[in-house]
Amino acid sequence: MKSILLATGNPGKCREIRRVLGDLPVKIVTLADAGPIDEPVEDGETFADNARAKATYYAAAAGMWALADDSGLAVDALDGAPGVRSARFAADRCAPDADRNTIDAANNARLLEDLRDVPDELRTARFVCCLALADHTNILAEVCGVIEGRIGHEPHGTNGFGYDPLFFVPELGCTTADLPPDRKNAISHRGQAVRQFKAILADLLATAP
Repeated sequence: MKSILLATGNPGKCREIRRVLGDLPVKIVTLADAGPIDEPVEDGETFADNARAKATYYAAAAGMWALADDSGLAVDALDGAPGVRSARFAADRCAPDADRNTIDAANNARLLEDLRDVPDELRTARFVCCLALADHTNILAEVCGVIEGRIGHEPHGTNGFGYDPLFFVPELGCTTADLPPDRKNAISHRGQAVRQFKAILADLLATAP
């Protein structure tokens, strides 16, 4: 059975990816399972750049296929910010050892501050997820998923993580944090990307040595 390292320390991302890939004949390995690996520098200009860089880095470090995700929020009124800095948008407001919930709350607070005077019609945004699978030398697969929405004026919902409580989907009349996990995965940027990736991975597994 082929082992694949999920190259993310974000437990929410791991849960969502595992849920979709769970019925494939692969052994999913987390960074916690793999042992200590230093984090790579994420200095790409796009989500796709960072996903590729992380996938190749972790594949080489762990000696197995690595699946890396780079994803985040792009807000039109902020010229695409927080973009590739989505996870670190309010890093200067958090202690170096802050947990994920604290960081998420700080990121959301800064986003609301930056959009304080922006009206609803200009609060358009999208979640983007790019996935890359690599072995120690090559990128084996790349996919991206996108979901359009707008930023609310206050957090709503208790599911999801990150910016989910602020990301309102007009067609559904709710935020992505209002959705149960299976419903969110059916429409989310990461759900779209992982389903595309799953089909490609099934073909790769069928021909892998």
